[in-house]
Amino acid sequence: MILDLRIPMGLMFSITGFILTVFGLATAGNRELYARSMGINANLWWGLVLLVFGLTMYLTGRRSQKQMEKNPPSPTEEGSVRRGH
Repeated sequence: MILDLRIPMGLMFSITGFILTVFGLATAGNRELYARSMGINANLWWGLVLLVFGLTMYLTGRRSQKQMEKNPPSPTEEGSVRRGH
């Protein structure tokens, strides 16, 4: 089984995005916290960006892995690959 790197990366970004989104929603009314960012709830917006990016990575990785399971690559013979000699 070949693990597509997009799956764990997508999970990592999704979890981080979820945590930031929840924190941004929990602190939405705190004007003092967001005074440095001109009143923009950066935690909420970047959490949503990371969540969407992570889910996209995860879903494309899963789709690719399912296609690999359906159509596995044919094994190459050792003698068929020529090296730079």
